[in-house]
Amino acid sequence: MEYRLLGATGIRVSRLCLGALTIGPLQLNLPVEMGAEVILRALELGVNFIDTSQFYRVYPPIARALQLYSGRDEVIIATKSYAYDAAGMEAALEEALRELGRDYIDIFLLHEQESMLTIQGHWEAVEYLLKAKEKGLVRAVGISTHYIQGVRAAALVPEFDVISPLINCTGVGIADGTREEMEAAIQFAAQCGKGIYAMKPLGGGHLLDRLDEAFGYLLAMEELASIAVGMRNQVEVEINVRLFEGREVPDSLRAAAKAVPRRLHVEDWCIGCGNCVERCSSKAMALKNGKAEADPSRCALCGYCGAHCPEFAIKVI
Repeated sequence: MEYRLLGATGIRVSRLCLGALTIGPLQLNLPVEMGAEVILRALELGVNFIDTSQFYRVYPPIARALQLYSGRDEVIIATKSYAYDAAGMEAALEEALRELGRDYIDIFLLHEQESMLTIQGHWEAVEYLLKAKEKGLVRAVGISTHYIQGVRAAALVPEFDVISPLINCTGVGIADGTREEMEAAIQFAAQCGKGIYAMKPLGGGHLLDRLDEAFGYLLAMEELASIAVGMRNQVEVEINVRLFEGREVPDSLRAAAKAVPRRLHVEDWCIGCGNCVERCSSKAMALKNGKAEADPSRCALCGYCGAHCPEFAIKVI
């Protein structure tokens, strides 16, 4: 496994980061012990970086995996919060410290920022994190974003150490432009000295059939210290580690991964815009009670609906 420094933070992270959203209640909702086993296997294979969020509600399986792992003190954890004021961010940090059983959080990000305007609207929360950083409760501060303008804005904020942007080989999920425009924004942020780790390399599951291409595209981007990948089971952990290490993946492992049933998942934040219904050539999507739903008997799991969702609320899992 290759490791890189995350910008100027002094934090050394594995190129492969375990994205914890997949195992939590928003997606697979694995029992704590099962989720911990997935995380533990990644740690055993050299992954030292976990990306999570207050919103994901997956601190318990992470904490359990750390209890079981002998090198727990070397594991880097990034978490995020939507909190916009000092009180909310204080509660978010205290929750993370308490539930993860840690004395500090390595990286704490504002969750899903769009622009300088939204960053300014959350500045009281940023000021709290900066004070926490001075006290040693947080090592690095920054944002996650699906927006090109979010990356460019954060690059200009001297107080931010880290940016986690959405980027993948097709650009699916980028909210305000093209893949090429996001690439340019990431290059600009790197030139500004920010530590950058990518998210949504598989476009929320829509690029699973292009795994090698999707990972190869991001691994070739020198600006990225790490790439957060959601992993549902130990087989996916084994495959992803092999690909990130440049090793061959046996056909038996690929077959085992494909044998696990997949489904279309619609997040609670779906706004019921109907774009997915219009795009679905299989006529599998419909709006019910103001939210998109898929008919499993018709759904081809092509993922085209998710590519047209403005809220990135539809995923193949």
